[in-house]
Order: sequence, then structure tokens, then C-alpha cells
Amino acid sequence: MTPEEPKSATQRLLEEPLLRERCFGSMQHQLYLRLKAAILDGRLLPGSRLPGARALAELLSVSRNTVTAAYDGLAAEGYVQPDRRGTRVANLSPAPAASLQGGWPLPSGAPVAVPGPFSVTRPRAGSAFRPGDPALSHFPLAAWRRAVDHAMRDAGSSALGYGPPGGEPALRMAIAHHLSVSRGVRCRPEQVFVTGGTQQALALCVRLLSTPGDTAWVEDPGYRGARAAMRAGGLRIRPIRTDAEGMAVSRDDYASPAPRLIYATPSHQYPTGAVLTVARRLELIEYARSNQAWIIEDDYDSEFRHAGAPVGAMQGLVDDAPVLYIGTFSKTLFPSLGMGFLVLPARLMITDVPALLEELLRGSQRHQQLALADFMETGQFSRHLRRMRRLYRDRQQALREALSREMTVPCEVAGGHGGMHLLVRLPGCYPDQRIVEAAWRYHIAPAALSANTLHPRPGDNGLILGYGNTGEDRFVPLVQRLSMLAADLQTGLPAGTPSAIHEDFS
Repeated sequence: MTPEEPKSATQRLLEEPLLRERCFGSMQHQLYLRLKAAILDGRLLPGSRLPGARALAELLSVSRNTVTAAYDGLAAEGYVQPDRRGTRVANLSPAPAASLQGGWPLPSGAPVAVPGPFSVTRPRAGSAFRPGDPALSHFPLAAWRRAVDHAMRDAGSSALGYGPPGGEPALRMAIAHHLSVSRGVRCRPEQVFVTGGTQQALALCVRLLSTPGDTAWVEDPGYRGARAAMRAGGLRIRPIRTDAEGMAVSRDDYASPAPRLIYATPSHQYPTGAVLTVARRLELIEYARSNQAWIIEDDYDSEFRHAGAPVGAMQGLVDDAPVLYIGTFSKTLFPSLGMGFLVLPARLMITDVPALLEELLRGSQRHQQLALADFMETGQFSRHLRRMRRLYRDRQQALREALSREMTVPCEVAGGHGGMHLLVRLPGCYPDQRIVEAAWRYHIAPAALSANTLHPRPGDNGLILGYGNTGEDRFVPLVQRLSMLAADLQTGLPAGTPSAIHEDFS
């Protein structure tokens, strides 16, 4: 190739330097992830030969052992096949990229296909900026171990069988007390049902309170897990746009056939961070009452309010509100606990719903439930929340500062003053889903705003950055990397193209 000839995409892929900063992982793993992603998305074609380990090592300025270890890892998983002539890309049939991306409809003008739900190139838990991950290294393991030891000692083998279907009475009482004090929720312990997390609580609400063909309102953009639960129940989904004041139900929405279920995150809307105003909360409650609808209030991370007065739950705003309140300990404690709760409104307690719930639940994880009850009753839970509020407040401020200094492409930072994530809106010429896919190679795992939107509009483009489990010392290099990726992937679409129309964020 002469100096004047352009480099091929494969050459550019192989020559791109590996990152030596510790936060991006070992160079061996970076190379392994880069090559695997290129094989899966078709940039490295089946049968093509990879450079020899010595040649690639010299090209990347790394040791030969680094390249050999990356090749060995790919060979062990079947991505490449070594032979006497070197290493060639295996023929993966059917092609993962085609099989996973096919069949996902996109709006006109969308710049990139939506990644499939089972893509093996998705980042693992613990990757930087992954939304929803709490600060696991700050969890008080010693205090939790004592609570578990107490539960094992006091309950012993008697807690190895199934327990009360609604959950351990001590835990239901502790949750009811905490919600009353910290969130303004109006409930008695018998209204609290312990679940296997938010997703099970959502599935139970759909199963018990709707029938296939009913309509459900969901926020747009909004939590994808809620939409999945509604679809699994055969419901017709009507997306409701959100704005700076939260869920914005229009006249057309109110004039349409009434929904059976309304899903909302009023205290910290996901992913925009907006807080649903009191006027809209009251209006939505009154509408639900008048139309025999039920509101599902997901209070997923509202324990972490960083500025101003705490925002109370919508459930406690009026007497006997038609609101099913759900929450999770995955954000406040740790995800592998796999525990959440559902609070039934008083009017459902006199129906057959509680009995049906007890038929569907099995009272599992008894020792963990008892440990959590002890953790809450001894004040460890409240102390942990106070520490995490300070930590997340500082991390959000540090991330805002890093974005202000290091983000070189036009952007607008949103996400409110609470929770564990920020939303960075980008002009449409910086395709968020392509940036996210590129970031995975560097163990950076933001979410794409457009992927959380049912009916994308020109402004629905950006990155959702979770800062809960990412230390402040990593923010600057991580934001620099995202900024570089965004600049590299700028589409340069002509003015007037739907995905290029955007507000001037500069």
C-alpha cells in the first residue's frame, strides 16, 4: 500500500492503540474485546487471517504474550481457529450480528440498528457508567455479615423451608415503618409484600390487575423493564411523553380509551430525572379513580435526593390513592440480594388480590429476609443510606464538572439532582447507540437514550451515565474517551435529516 492509499477499516481497527490507563483494563483484555466485537459485527470476516502475534505486537507496541493470550482466549470460545499458517476468523453460523439485529424496526432516519437483547458483546456488571449499579465497594459488609449471622443463629434450620408467602413479618413491618418515615407512604405491614425485585413486582401487578388486550400507559422515554412486563402480559402500550415536569399527559391521551395500568417514576423519572409536579400527580390520581385505572409508582432510587427537600411518594399524597407502590433493595443495598417490595392500596386489601398474591409468592430467601429486617431495625440501613446520599451527591457534582470541562462535543446535561445517573443529551449527528456499542470495548457501559424511547423524536439522543459504582478519579479519562468516540462517530448528516435535527446545545 502506498502512503497515498486510504487504510482499510480492518487496518484501522488493528492499528488503533490500546489504552494504558488502568481504568480501561489490561491491554490483553482490551485487545480480546476489540477483536471479538469486530468478529461479531462483521468487520472481521469469516476465514480472514489475523496478523501473526509478533507482527501485531509490534504494531500495537505491546508484548507478544499480550497478543498470544488474547488469541488464545478467542480460540477457546470458538471465535478464531489457529492452524499451522496462523490464526483465522471462524465461521459463526448463523452470523450473530445479522440474527440479533434483524427484525428490530427503527424510525425513519434512525442512524443505527438497535442491538439485540442477547448480544454477547454487552458489558458485564461493574463496567464504568453502567446505570443502576450502586457503590458496591462502600457497602458495609461487616454489618451485613453480622445481620446474616444473627438470622442463621436465631432461625437456624427452621428458616430453610418456605416461609409466609407475603414475606417475613419482621421485614414487612420494617419496610412499612421505613416507607412511612422516609417516603410518606401510607401503609400497614400487611399491605407490604416482599418480591424478588422490581421486575417480579411489575409482573404481579400486570397479572393480577389486567387482562390481555387492556391498555397501559408508560413514560416515553422510560424504563424498558416496565414495557417488557406490559408486553409479556399482552397489554397494548400507549407511550406518554415526558417533559421537564415529568409525565405529560396530553388532551389526546385523556380522550383516548382509558388505560387499565399507568406506570410512572414520579419522584425521579427514568431516564430524564424530572420530578412529576404535584398538580400533575393529583390530576393523574383523579383520572385513575374516575376510570377504574391503577397507577404503578416505581420509586426505584428516590432515596437519593441531593438538593432541596425530599420528594414524597405519590402514594401518600391523598387518602386511599389508587396507587401500587413498588421499590427495590438493588439500588439501596446490592443487586444480587434480589429483593424488592410491593405495597397494595387499601382498597385492594378487601378484594381477592392479597390471597392471589400469596398463591403466587413462595416465601423464599428467609434467612436473607430476616437479616434485612435486622439490618433495618438496628439502624444500619438508615446509616448506609445517609452515607450513600453524601457519596452520590459528591459523585454527581464531580461528573457534572468533568462533563463541563472534558466533553468537547455539544451536549446538554440533565438528570435532575438525585439518583445515581445523569443524562447527557447529544445532537442527532452523534448517534447514541453507536457510541454505546463503541464504548463497550473500553469497559464503559452507558445506556442510549434512544434505546429507552418507544417513539423517538429528534431530541431523543444521548447517553445515560450511571455514576453510582464509578469512582470520581475515573471520571476525567472516561468522559474524554466518550467525547473522542462521539467525535469519531459523528455522522455528518445533511441539514434536515430527521436524526440531524436538534437543539443548539452550545
